[in-house]
Amino acid sequence: MRYYTVEINGEEKTAVSADGKELFVLPQFSDMNDLIRSGGVDSIPEDAVPAAPGVKILSPVPRPEQDVLCLGINYAAHAVEANRFSTEAFGGERPYPIFFSKRVNYSQGPDADIPSYKGLVDSLDYECELGVVIGKDAWKVEKEDVADYIFGYTIVNDVSARNLQTRHKQWYFGKSLDGFTPMGPCIVSVDEFSFPPKIGISCLVNGEVRQDSNTENLIAGIADIISMLSEGMTLKAGTIIATGTPAGVGMGMTPPTFLNEGDVVECRIEGIGTLRNVIR
Repeated sequence: MRYYTVEINGEEKTAVSADGKELFVLPQFSDMNDLIRSGGVDSIPEDAVPAAPGVKILSPVPRPEQDVLCLGINYAAHAVEANRFSTEAFGGERPYPIFFSKRVNYSQGPDADIPSYKGLVDSLDYECELGVVIGKDAWKVEKEDVADYIFGYTIVNDVSARNLQTRHKQWYFGKSLDGFTPMGPCIVSVDEFSFPPKIGISCLVNGEVRQDSNTENLIAGIADIISMLSEGMTLKAGTIIATGTPAGVGMGMTPPTFLNEGDVVECRIEGIGTLRNVIR
């Protein structure tokens, strides 16, 4: 099942689709967080209302109730390029996963703009990532049980201001500017994939393939991530975890090549779709 947030007459509505084509609005849910806490639906409900063709698709979770949890340097090839860009910021031994969080006041969806922040950001970068959406409160979850706590998967572009990220010696500010967490186009339910999902992940900038990998290349896998985090914190239903980005980001190119106004960024994940945004 695919879950969407759509805009109809200026109002946000939750919607569902069995095939990714025909959308049905679900009037019984106040927002996507409410739908996630309910456990979702197994089929199109009788009271669902067909959405008009061309309805505007927003981020599936426009207003996450908590910061998005993120994994840093979680693909081996990305670790190499990050170290090349800044050994001080990204080098060193990493016997354990790198966790950080990302403030999200509002997550924009497909075809929405990403702000460039002229005068503040001089090294705007993209990071295509598989987003894991927690479906029920997770506390001390064993690895073999992790799949039971996942609602579904989405695409997250972990937009990053590299000058701010490296200047402050931690990543929160450089990752958390308004508009730096586009997501979408939908959440695909966990049962649509094998666990853990081994699916293609790529990113194109102005039609040029920059990132091209597979989620099976994650260093810390989804079961490891959720089991480790839930050892000491409750992952509430609706929590979003961005699992890290593969090699091919702008800072890893020779020379580093960052985003400019007018650039079109397309994050693609097999079985989920494409998240397209434009730099403004």
